[in-house]
Amino acid sequence: MTRVRVNGFTISLDGYGAGPDQDLNNPLGVGGTDLHQWLVSTRTFQKSLFGRDGGTTGVDDDFAVRSFKNVGAWILGRNMFGPIRGEWPDMNWKGWWGDNPPYHVPTFILTHHPRAPIEMEGGTTFHFVTGGIHEALERARDAANGMDVRIGGGVATIQQYLRAGLIDELHLAISPVLLGRGERLFDGVDMRALGYECVQSVASEKATHVVLQRQGSKGV
Repeated sequence: MTRVRVNGFTISLDGYGAGPDQDLNNPLGVGGTDLHQWLVSTRTFQKSLFGRDGGTTGVDDDFAVRSFKNVGAWILGRNMFGPIRGEWPDMNWKGWWGDNPPYHVPTFILTHHPRAPIEMEGGTTFHFVTGGIHEALERARDAANGMDVRIGGGVATIQQYLRAGLIDELHLAISPVLLGRGERLFDGVDMRALGYECVQSVASEKATHVVLQRQGSKGV
């Protein structure tokens, strides 16, 4: 059965999932890279993004490994794909990740502006969806072929899927940093009223990992 998941989404102690003023030099907004200290040194991250051997193991890597298991498709917001706003000025921008992005499955980008699919190395194909979150999820479910759909972010995209009651499980890494400004994940989102409860909490030196599940969803 296909489940809809958020995995490895990191927020600061003051609740921000991204810093302000995203641009080419600040893909996660100003200060946003500080959130992900728990992830970047892990063996899973080093292998998936850089193709390198080595990296740390333990609690953080366990959650990183888990985040890639049984994922058959991804959904990303437009800002997760790049800093460009409005109409596509050209077709040169193909994401932040180079020729071989870390997704390796069909990946659906929410946008208001049509664009032809982009086939990348390693099995990733970016599909651009202009019909909103429900169309993107329907296409992602079909592409996943029984595997899970992972919602990668950003904040606004996760909020939309949460409010629509479409996310079965949400793994958050709470990083011990303060951003002060940016995009707060739970602004205007009443997780208790939406039926979510915490089913797991594990701390490492660099993050506290919590898993939230919607009542009626299957176990971790």
